[in-house]
Amino acid sequence: MPAGTGGKLLSMAQRRAFHLEVQDDHTVSNEDEPMRRWRAGLAPLDPDNYPPDWKRWEDLTDEATTRGVALQRVRVVTEPLTEYIRFLHAVTDRNQAHGEDIRWLPRHNVDPSEVTVDEWWLLDDEALAWTLFDGQGDFSGFALTRDPVEVARAISVRDTLWPKAVPHNTYEPGTR
Repeated sequence: MPAGTGGKLLSMAQRRAFHLEVQDDHTVSNEDEPMRRWRAGLAPLDPDNYPPDWKRWEDLTDEATTRGVALQRVRVVTEPLTEYIRFLHAVTDRNQAHGEDIRWLPRHNVDPSEVTVDEWWLLDDEALAWTLFDGQGDFSGFALTRDPVEVARAISVRDTLWPKAVPHNTYEPGTR
């Protein structure tokens, strides 16, 4: 996600920002070099190849958590993991070091009625921002609503999935 857009979104949150991810592939252009390095068995992230958007995201999450915002993310994933999700798993420690609480939930442990097909952010249980992608799969923005029915559905999904999801530090990708 371009950090500028994410910054506007995170600045709206005062207490809690929850992100639901459900897609097994989001390969985007600013991840090409880190993925190439990861595939080659090299450290995917170092000062020489760290994507500037990722550094800006870390600064935004640092700022949000300093303001007292709890940043939570659940990644609903298909096992065995796709290459992209394995890559994300390999770099998630860095997100967590900057304040995100990230959990993993194997798709086979979720009833389809408990999850949405869209990805979104829930901000303070008051606003819902669907994540939008362009035809190439790159992030293109958000669609924001405060509709109480939509927000209530997102709260229900979050409250159902969060306790089922496995914290990043203990998640061992399955081979199902």
